[in-house]
Amino acid sequence: MKQWKLAVSSADEAPNTAPILLQGDICNNLREAARLGYDAIEVHTRETADLNYSAIAQTVKECGTKICMVITGRLNTEGRCNLIDDAPYITKAAMEGMKQYIDMAQKLHADLVVGWVKGNIPPGGKRDKYMDRLAKHLRELVDYGAERNVKLNLEVINRYEVNVFTTAEETMGFLEHYKIDNCYVHLDTFHMGIDECDPVTAIQRCKGKLGYMHFADNSRRYPGSGQFDFQRILKTLDEIGYEGYLSVECLPEPDGQTAAEKASVFLKKLFKE
Repeated sequence: MKQWKLAVSSADEAPNTAPILLQGDICNNLREAARLGYDAIEVHTRETADLNYSAIAQTVKECGTKICMVITGRLNTEGRCNLIDDAPYITKAAMEGMKQYIDMAQKLHADLVVGWVKGNIPPGGKRDKYMDRLAKHLRELVDYGAERNVKLNLEVINRYEVNVFTTAEETMGFLEHYKIDNCYVHLDTFHMGIDECDPVTAIQRCKGKLGYMHFADNSRRYPGSGQFDFQRILKTLDEIGYEGYLSVECLPEPDGQTAAEKASVFLKKLFKE
């Protein structure tokens, strides 16, 4: 089995109900991730965060652990912005915020996840109208990202949380229908366990367009604590030629460091089988 690149979720702060394992400033999280055997961290932050880019670059150089992804969810959960809202000032703010995120990702030499900020279709809303609007905004953002060498990844989230992009098929169908380049699919094993009939089929559907993977077990605790067959998932990822990161984004149980360590040990053992 190939040696995969491992990443771990991080943020400046987060409640225990959030799937964030490392908390603190980015430099400390990079060092802790390196200590735990990870190749990279994903960063959950606001688009307005005042980051010390020179210090971050120096820490990356020293410890060898990188930043692989910037997560944009807080623009929605805290900033109340989304890309398909009927209020023009909300979508305008969302676009401005996403461009700030892209600028941040460029400086961090990372890519971008588009999750909650894509928005949800309101009750009774005509789906095609909102998908057209989302495609229009995404085209502008992916072009902005391409100019800065930043790729966008659409996160597939379960149907209990969102009503847009809940399966690999739906997300791939959207990208193919609207012909959006520089935009990829982001799968998460926890969400796949809810809405996909078969994770293998879902992964295979994304061949050539899979940009990022989140790993958590069926209970959303660390991989290896539950029922999922991660060896089967790794085999399928290998078969489709996936070269991206496997990022552990799970609940911090019993605590973040312990969960991150157990996940790393478990997955690296699978890599050798």
